[in-house]
Amino acid sequence: MKILVTGGAGYIGSHTVVSLLENGYEAVVADNLVNSSVKSIERVEKITGRKVKFYKADTLDREAMKHILDTENVDACIHFAGLKAVGESVQKPWEYYENNIQGTLILVDELRKHNVKNFIFSSSATVYGDPEFIPITEQCPKKACTNPYGWTKSMLEQILTDIQKADPEWNVILLRYFNPIGAHKSGLIGEDPNGIPNNLMPYITQVAVGKLKELGVFGNDYDTVDGTGVRDYIHVVDLADGHVKALDKIKEKCGLKIYNLGTGNGVSVLQLVKAFEGSTGQKVPYSIKPRRAGDIATCYASADLAEKELGWKAKYGIKEMCEDSWRWQSMNPNGYED
Repeated sequence: MKILVTGGAGYIGSHTVVSLLENGYEAVVADNLVNSSVKSIERVEKITGRKVKFYKADTLDREAMKHILDTENVDACIHFAGLKAVGESVQKPWEYYENNIQGTLILVDELRKHNVKNFIFSSSATVYGDPEFIPITEQCPKKACTNPYGWTKSMLEQILTDIQKADPEWNVILLRYFNPIGAHKSGLIGEDPNGIPNNLMPYITQVAVGKLKELGVFGNDYDTVDGTGVRDYIHVVDLADGHVKALDKIKEKCGLKIYNLGTGNGVSVLQLVKAFEGSTGQKVPYSIKPRRAGDIATCYASADLAEKELGWKAKYGIKEMCEDSWRWQSMNPNGYED
């Protein structure tokens, strides 16, 4: 099978392309390189010893999408492309709605015209808002999102659900990710954010490598084990494997399916910092800052459904996530810019 991977040069995308190639799939990557580097694709080829067809293309560019689908006889699409910084989405709501929603609508329309109706969507635990219960199952009601980024994921889930309902030939899997960290064991690919990182782990590793002075911890007065926010951190390689398992499900003509991809374990910010220091020997100075608007105290998954229906379960623990993140950062202090 040949899979179109939008945003395939990005953090989760590049790891998923590795997983696809290692499992015998062909990958065609479309990425506008706004928040990624074509070097990640070269590194993927180095890791796997296989070629990847790459198109520099934006999902908002209908002609580009049409050209790719005219040229490549793809069987399914895994859709990662999108803007993803929570804070920035509050500042630039229009850009987020246009890019994430309009880009997906154009992509889906071109897929439909080319009779490609197998679609895996990169969604997020943000759709649960401040969750009704913990651990969060797929039955947990979706709540009001706390930022425009979250709303784009929530709205696109609804749009894709309605498209599948109207045309049962579609097989759509919505994967709700928790908090991906870590990097490929080789240290060749990993998370390479633009500017100041929005996510915790790249912030920790950039402090450890000396690029940033200290880590800002937002809030230490939450109702949690140590007052800092608790999240479900999942190794990006486990997350990538979840997409390959989802493709197996699509082959069964599954209709619409929704799965959480997480570990089922909650880890606080300070627990993650201590785990990182313990597993790498690097010190991470930090200071406590006021809470961030839109942050919630605790968010972790039940991934039982993915285990039951996809045969998928996270294999890697926090220690490996920390070691692999540090290997990537220490081998690539400036990300792909070296």
